[in-house]
Amino acid sequence: MDQIKNLERILEQISKGEMTPEIALEELRYFNFESVGDFAKIDHHRQLRTGFPEVIWGSGKTTAQIKEIIQAMLKKSALVMVTRIDLEVASQLQVAVPGLVYYPQARICVLQNEPSSITQPGLILIVSAGTADLPAAEEAALTAELCGFRVERLWDVGVAGIHRLLSHQRLLAKADVLIVVAGMDGALPSVVAGMVDSPVIAVPTSIGYGASFGGLAPLLTMLNSCSPGAAVVNIDNGFGAAILAGKILRVARGLSDNSSFREEINSINSVS
Repeated sequence: MDQIKNLERILEQISKGEMTPEIALEELRYFNFESVGDFAKIDHHRQLRTGFPEVIWGSGKTTAQIKEIIQAMLKKSALVMVTRIDLEVASQLQVAVPGLVYYPQARICVLQNEPSSITQPGLILIVSAGTADLPAAEEAALTAELCGFRVERLWDVGVAGIHRLLSHQRLLAKADVLIVVAGMDGALPSVVAGMVDSPVIAVPTSIGYGASFGGLAPLLTMLNSCSPGAAVVNIDNGFGAAILAGKILRVARGLSDNSSFREEINSINSVS
């Protein structure tokens, strides 16, 4: 069944009282996507379904493909974000797409109709062990800011000079969620998780000498952490850490867009 016929079915059932608007909206969460050429399908309803909009993964795509996807997304979104973009591709995109802004450290391109503002609850603190970890850390920080969260940064406080971290205990304590980014031995998230009562999201980076195996060593260290309350994302995945932090805050503050639908579904299940 194509989209138009499916939409007609839903609208007809609503008009006859056979379907509530809440259930119809639940169905529409999985309804709308748009094909771009023969290489992409844009999920326009991702924000409605998950609380966060679809983001373009730039690595591996051609400049022409990224341009077409951006132009299609702009028709229905006030914010378009492209991750993992190097300087050469960013320069080409800025010529092709007027107004596109490039953040080289985060390797992110952004096109938005209005400046970012804080619209979401809580404080996300991004902590990096070393300066070499900043690409993943800035990816997390910028992603969270673009999604409307208040972000603070604490850079270069790795365990090799633990006094640098200990001098910021008040800042650590006031954060609602912490994203801790580290390469080398990957020990920093365990230390931070043992100091705070908020969730800690650990991000291993590919920074380190040969035996770090491109980030595998810090990843395993973080997975084997003795400090409870720490979750781990994949190597260099600052973007995923930011989205996870945002979901934690939205649910924790009772502001998740899904709450009303959960109640509706639970009530239906209880009746049946």
